[in-house]
Amino acid sequence: MAKHDPNELPPPYYSVEVHTLPPLQSYEEAVYGAGPRPTPPNQLYYIPQHPPPVAAQHICQPSISLPDNKRKHKCCQHSAKCFGGSGGTVLLLLLAIAIWLGVHYGTRLATTTATLDHHDSEDEGHPEKQLSVPAHDTCSNSTVQCDALRDCQLGTDESSCVRFGADGALQVRTSQDGRFLPVCYQGWDQSYANRTCAQLGFRKSFATKAVKSQQSIGLTLNNRSSLPIQGQVNVSSSCPDQNTVSLKCIDCGRQQLSSRIIGGSVAKLGQWPWQLSLHFGGSHICGGILVSPDFVVTAAHCFPRSFHPVLDASRWRVYGGVVSQDQLPSPYLVEKIIVNENYNNVTNDQDIAILKLASPVDFTNAVQPACLPAFDQTFPHGTKCWTSGFGTTDEGAAKPSKDLMEVAVDIIDVRVCNSSKVYSGSVSNNMLCAGDLKGGRDSCQGDSGGPLVCQASDNLWQLVGVTSWGTGCGQSNRPGVYTKVSSLLPWIYSKMQLESP
Repeated sequence: MAKHDPNELPPPYYSVEVHTLPPLQSYEEAVYGAGPRPTPPNQLYYIPQHPPPVAAQHICQPSISLPDNKRKHKCCQHSAKCFGGSGGTVLLLLLAIAIWLGVHYGTRLATTTATLDHHDSEDEGHPEKQLSVPAHDTCSNSTVQCDALRDCQLGTDESSCVRFGADGALQVRTSQDGRFLPVCYQGWDQSYANRTCAQLGFRKSFATKAVKSQQSIGLTLNNRSSLPIQGQVNVSSSCPDQNTVSLKCIDCGRQQLSSRIIGGSVAKLGQWPWQLSLHFGGSHICGGILVSPDFVVTAAHCFPRSFHPVLDASRWRVYGGVVSQDQLPSPYLVEKIIVNENYNNVTNDQDIAILKLASPVDFTNAVQPACLPAFDQTFPHGTKCWTSGFGTTDEGAAKPSKDLMEVAVDIIDVRVCNSSKVYSGSVSNNMLCAGDLKGGRDSCQGDSGGPLVCQASDNLWQLVGVTSWGTGCGQSNRPGVYTKVSSLLPWIYSKMQLESP
């Protein structure tokens, strides 16, 4: 990992021009006033100077590529894509600094920060009901996974037994076999569908049907009971007529407005109805993605454990159906913050978190969930996808756009992204890259926790990535890096199941 050079300043970046906005106070003006300001420490790559706010979504036009020798002196290798609002307080400044120090600062400071992050005590006035701390479940010596019997105190032995394949193909793992197998459609009905979806944290099922399976082995339904689905099936050598269950737990991935501009533009209401705005202390801090009436997917680094106030769920507000920060509807309250226990703030691996909302969201034309992908769903190199968020509009600006921005980006093969010319092996199996290797279209300067969505063959939009980190803005060979949702589906579904309403 490249080391941080304290004498190196952030390089320039280039943004799109959007319609004129009313003047906003800069972050430093809001915090310190117009007079002399204290000199901040050296800045992270994405953090505007004097002092560092949390970064915001920023849509870029093709930029001038920096010479190769510039790449050797980057301020830091990785930088968080997170941002703060126009009105600041000391609390927001501290949050900005916490994310600045605690997320993606390279090896020199990240090791210390990681120690803070990994060992901060969860019992310092932050009850378990608000923050999910690293879960070390207590299990008996005779624990058997997926036998429909809760052997562990938190139930983790039964929380990763269901997944979905292509076309919603339901697959269940049982203790009888240990493999994920399709469920035979014979005997299946709406009651089974509703109970299975409720088991996964959804309110009920949306649609179910029979699909043909090429597998010779399947799971037949036995006597109906109150057990989880893994306790209501038996391994069978085949399914009658090869008919197996397809199940959809939620109507998702539908846009109400579909006109889009490739180069980056201001989004319209209904274009990205799953995009959420997460506010802390009255300002937009991160993006989020609605995936069900009760759950929001976002980035783990939006909640640095070294900054305790941000771990208090009651301090957050979630806004949906927002395309302007000047026109906010009534917010949703947060009941619990669930940060991935395996999130590594040094390498950015498994940068994902879930918010459980205090009450379910009512879907409208402007507020709709994105679809979670199938466990094996892939989008090949060159697939055109979209990312969105609230962003700055001027080069190096700390002032955020009031408008929701959108930009098209291309999926980049991970082997290319890990090459020596790009990120030199820093992209893990839980990450993916998207952007333009020639420079230009990018999701730099933020909206940490915002969506990367791709349109599947059924024309529904799948949540493929969560905005995580990157270097620069629109530079050649420096695409955006996203948490790969399909790799972390077991974690997402297990947490939704354990926190099911």
